[in-house]
Amino acid sequence: MSVVAEKTRSKRKVRPAGRITSLRGGLTAWLSRPLADFHLLLAIFGMLTVLGLVMVLSASAPGQVASGVSAYSVFQKQLIYVCVGAVLFWLVLRFPLRRLRHMSTAAMGIGVLLLALVLSPLGDVRGGAKSWFTVGPISFQPIEAVKLALALWGAHVLVTKRALLSQYRHLLVPVVPVAMLVFALVMLQPDLGGTITLGVVLISLLWFVGAPMRLFGVIAGGAVAGAVVLAIGATYRLQRVTSFLDPNADPQGAGLQARQAMFALAEGGLFGKGLAQGSSQWRYLPNVESDFIFAVIGEELGFVGCALVLALFGGLAWVGLRVASRNTDPWIRIVSATLTVWLVAQAAINIGYVVRLLPVTGITLPMISSGGTSVVMTMIVFGILANCARHEPEAVAALRSLGPGRVGGLLKLPAPEAYRPPPKRKPVRPSTPPRAPGRRTAQLPVVDERRMAGRSAPPSEYRRRETRRVNQSRSEQGRSTRGRGRYN
Repeated sequence: MSVVAEKTRSKRKVRPAGRITSLRGGLTAWLSRPLADFHLLLAIFGMLTVLGLVMVLSASAPGQVASGVSAYSVFQKQLIYVCVGAVLFWLVLRFPLRRLRHMSTAAMGIGVLLLALVLSPLGDVRGGAKSWFTVGPISFQPIEAVKLALALWGAHVLVTKRALLSQYRHLLVPVVPVAMLVFALVMLQPDLGGTITLGVVLISLLWFVGAPMRLFGVIAGGAVAGAVVLAIGATYRLQRVTSFLDPNADPQGAGLQARQAMFALAEGGLFGKGLAQGSSQWRYLPNVESDFIFAVIGEELGFVGCALVLALFGGLAWVGLRVASRNTDPWIRIVSATLTVWLVAQAAINIGYVVRLLPVTGITLPMISSGGTSVVMTMIVFGILANCARHEPEAVAALRSLGPGRVGGLLKLPAPEAYRPPPKRKPVRPSTPPRAPGRRTAQLPVVDERRMAGRSAPPSEYRRRETRRVNQSRSEQGRSTRGRGRYN
């Protein structure tokens, strides 16, 4: 009986390990499929979109009712922008990436022009920053489009010059000067949050192209010095820094948002109070539907909701970098990695200042916060990432041989083009160096082929002998001439 009991116990102990092993094997097999990254990006995109709409409605409705307007006013605008972004997502997903790369230069030029025009009387001031164009009910913030243009154009320039990137002047010019011009135009608005995300895009481009580490040390020193100057130069920025260091110093002023956000997170507990059951959206927390929507998630959905958001952005980071590593086109590799770092870093900054790990900068949480231009551009970025996932070599082979599949057929996506590396240029033969003026070339003796026909040696051998004899006699004449000129 004891032997049988021991066998049954050993079997019971082995079963969980076997299930874990089988589950791990199934997950590994699914991830090895050609379109696994594409499907994962679509899943993350859909979950973030739905979560964002639900949280915008829950966070904005009580405040809108207290203001005497419709509870769905903010939600309706957000829904319209999400619909526009979904259409653009589908168009970008169908758009050839090669043509998108060729259009990046024009897009960057238009973006710089718009940043200059927004500082003119055509621009509109909101939140203390002149960074908006307003045409009737439609408003547009050009800095969001410039971030994407900088990523696409910067990758195009760096890939085009990749054979010369060992030299600093080719590594930095013209990407860094153009980026500095964009930074200056954004800071004239002024928009510190936009400048930070632009810096993330620039650093990501230089990192993934393989810039030396000492360059990042110089950039980090310049960023710290610039942040100190900007913090001291404006009163509201200095108040944000001081409230971050001591939120209780001004609890009803500069430290109000940070303190109320912490209270909301603490009240949520493990599972939260439930949707629309929180108290922070009743004007206790300013800008709750845009800058501090993560605090509403923590209060209404609890730690579980916050963990879900972190898991979605962590999955985005993993899938985006996996897409970059599995592609062979260098432009797609840099673009997909840069766009991934941009979105994840923006989410990390937003969550960081909500939980009091960073000073408040006013950066939105991608796909979740309320904001028309932000959500539209983020959906376009997701479309580019999904398009990059379809250009992986295994995905291209599968789509061209087996067809578009269910999702591709439903979205009517064309088959992607396989990457073709540029042809290698043939080495150019060096041209004959020009002759020095007045210099005579040695005249080889003329050989009569008919006269040498009866000799034993071939004509080529006779030419070599005559050339050797002429050169030897000329060298002897040169030595005698140098001797007379030197001693007489």
